[in-house]
Amino acid sequence: MSVILDNYFNLKVYGGKDKPKAPGPRRHDAPTKQRWEADIRIWYQSYVDYEHGKIYWDRLRAHLASIVDEGTTVDVHGITPHDSYAHPIVEMRCAREVICNAVRAEREGYDAFVIGHFQDAGLYEARSVVKIPVVALGEASMLYSCQLGQRVGIVTINTRYIPWFHHQIRKYGLRDRVTGVHAMQFEPGQILKAYESQKLADEVRVLFDTQAKPLVAGGCEVLIPGGGIPMLLFAALHEHVVDGAPVINGIPIAVKMAEMAVKLRKLTGLGVSRSGEYTLAPPEIIHEFMTHPKGL
Repeated sequence: MSVILDNYFNLKVYGGKDKPKAPGPRRHDAPTKQRWEADIRIWYQSYVDYEHGKIYWDRLRAHLASIVDEGTTVDVHGITPHDSYAHPIVEMRCAREVICNAVRAEREGYDAFVIGHFQDAGLYEARSVVKIPVVALGEASMLYSCQLGQRVGIVTINTRYIPWFHHQIRKYGLRDRVTGVHAMQFEPGQILKAYESQKLADEVRVLFDTQAKPLVAGGCEVLIPGGGIPMLLFAALHEHVVDGAPVINGIPIAVKMAEMAVKLRKLTGLGVSRSGEYTLAPPEIIHEFMTHPKGL
């Protein structure tokens, strides 16, 4: 028996002999896409600006273009001043701009907003001011990793990020799954130099593996580089594993989740819950936030 979908929800079952032929395009008309196959526009929010991360941006754009579905376009946007120092106050400053940019993305007709920064600063607030899907690199990477192994470890670029990551893990309800966080020792601006030097890139991998091995020895089955910069740096390493534990690249995971979220929203009409954490702010409150950047 074969099943075809008729008008989304009305299922008709046909035997092999009775199955109707799919109608082809009319002679003078170009084929049209189904509603759920419409083009998708994604705003990808980097916390690095082009001036300070040109090579990174160029590689990121090429990487994004290689992973998206046909018909999906991804526009990379940065933050100035960029995130150049590992500290919560920097995350807070960047988060405010991210929230404003999520609003701008929705107003400009984007279908989804991706926070391409593992710390996910501004994620929950962004979801509470827009109706389009908001997907974040850290949350998406952690959730997907839980499908690949029971225990997950993160290797971040700086020890000052460790408390922040533990806050994320608790917020996402993953303390029993994401069980270890280790760190290399770079500032965000410093690790960008690895895109200009293969020698430094090799050194970053050695430092990552050195921090990852104890996590695997302690029971972690999946490893996450704690940042978009090291993720993209390692993207060229096919089947990257450390002592049997896969090292995942969260960039395609986040973007694919965004594409899926857009398609599911079109099919079902559903988005995030508005009964609690993501209660939608009134328009006047969003306007007030957008127009009163005191202290910035």
